[in-house]
This record gives sequence, structure tokens and C-alpha cells, in this order.
Amino acid sequence: MPPPRPAAAALAQVGSDAASFDAGGFGRTLLLTAVTVVVVLGVTFAVALRVGKQAVIDVTWGLGFVAIAFTALLTSTGHGDGLRRWLALVLTTLWGLRLAAHIWSRSRGKGEDPRYEAMLARADGDPNAYALMHIYLPQGVIMWFVSLPVQVAMFVEGGLGWVVTAGVVVWAVGLFFESVGDLQLTRFRGEAANSGKVLDTGLWRYTRHPNYFGDACVWTGLFLVAASAWPGVLTILSPAALVWNLYAGTGKKLLEKDIGDRRPAYVDYVRRTSGFFPWPPKPAGRDVQH
Repeated sequence: MPPPRPAAAALAQVGSDAASFDAGGFGRTLLLTAVTVVVVLGVTFAVALRVGKQAVIDVTWGLGFVAIAFTALLTSTGHGDGLRRWLALVLTTLWGLRLAAHIWSRSRGKGEDPRYEAMLARADGDPNAYALMHIYLPQGVIMWFVSLPVQVAMFVEGGLGWVVTAGVVVWAVGLFFESVGDLQLTRFRGEAANSGKVLDTGLWRYTRHPNYFGDACVWTGLFLVAASAWPGVLTILSPAALVWNLYAGTGKKLLEKDIGDRRPAYVDYVRRTSGFFPWPPKPAGRDVQH
């Protein structure tokens, strides 16, 4: 019998990976991670009521993913590739803890975020009930859905290869943009001479949102870690939903509307600087794609 052709061999490998995937165990993990999200956001809501601001949920955003990753690791014991499982956990934890620490440091001692103030001002009845329905519920659903590649990565088998390596590289690029971009902005805001000015140096020279671009890379990288084996590739909608939300949803679009209303100098920065993907700035007087 002649050796199998590459396509046939690939199909055979997919079939083998699918057969080894414990759908029942994965279903239980999905349920338990959903419970984890409810618990994390419930604690966050209690803290928000105590301190008097809903912005504490921004700190929880990163921590929630860490909690999901640990829950998925524990509930998937005995499944998947050991190295992939721990890789997914470590990458998620490093990203989540750094982000939570940064947002906590940035918001410490400050009042409510203007975005949440504007949302709560639209509440017809109890603002806390409105916050639960319009802040906590959407963020909880998005958190759970975006984390699906990490959850799947705990179960898939088939060994590691170049796709996983590419995922780690993309993740590292994303963490670099997030970390360095946040550091540059913190230092810029810490200088009294920069009051009223717009940061347009460093990474902020090439993209108006290095932190959002970095976030997109981090979760694309985690998707690739899961996608190197079946059925990890099916979680493609998770990073796609996150990127869309950052670019056209409540991320970039909402933030820039708030900044543009308060800082006219930002309008010129928008005209010459890429809105998301890093790109050399345009000369004065020429618009860029947003």
C-alpha cells in the first residue's frame, strides 16, 4: 500500500484529534468557567457599591481571564497537551495581572470613569440595576466568549508546532505594545509641562491606540496556541469579536469621542496618526485611514 497523501494524512490527523477531544469534559468546563465569571463579577459589583464607582470592573477585566484560565486548567486535568495547557495559563496570567495592576494604579484615588458616568446618567430607574444589565452582563458575556481559545487549549491534543510558536510571538508583540504604550502614556501624563498636550511620540507616533492593538495581538496569539490542533481553530470568532469591539465597538470609537469632545488638539493627532494598526504618521494636512 502506498503511503497516504499529505491531504489524507492531514484529514486523518484531524479525525484523530477530534476523537481524543473530550466534549463532555469540555462542556463541564464551559459551565464552570461561566460560574467563575458570575462569581468574579459578583464580587466586583459588591466592591463597586462599597467604593461608589463602577470603574472597578476595569481592574477585574484582566483578573477575570486569569480566574477563567485557572478554572479551565483544574477542570481539564488529565486532558490535552501538558505544555500547551501551562503555556495558555501562563500567557493569560501574565497579560491579565499586568493589565489589572496598571489599571488599578491609574485609577487609584480617582472618581468614576466619565464613560460609566454617561451610561449611568441614562438609567431610568435604579442606576445599580442599570449597571448590572448594561455594564456587568455584557462584559461578563464578552469575557467568557473571548476566553474560549484558552479553555479549548486545555483540552486539545496533537503536539505543538510552528503555529503555537507563531502564537507566542504574536502574543509577545501584543504584550510589548500594551506594556510600553501604557508606560509611555503614564510618564507623559506625569509631567506637568504636558498638560493639555497630546502624546505623539514613541509607540503613540505610529498608532493612536498601542494598548488596544496590543490587546488584539495578545488574544490572536492565544487563539493560535489553541488553533494548532483540532478543534481549536473553531474559536476564531473569539479574537475576531474582541478586535471588532476594540476597533469599532466600545473601545477606540467611544474613547476617541470622549477625548475629541474635551481636547481639540486631539483632532489634528487623529488626522495624521493611524487609528489602530501601527503605521508611519502622515505629513501635516493629510488624513489617514481610521
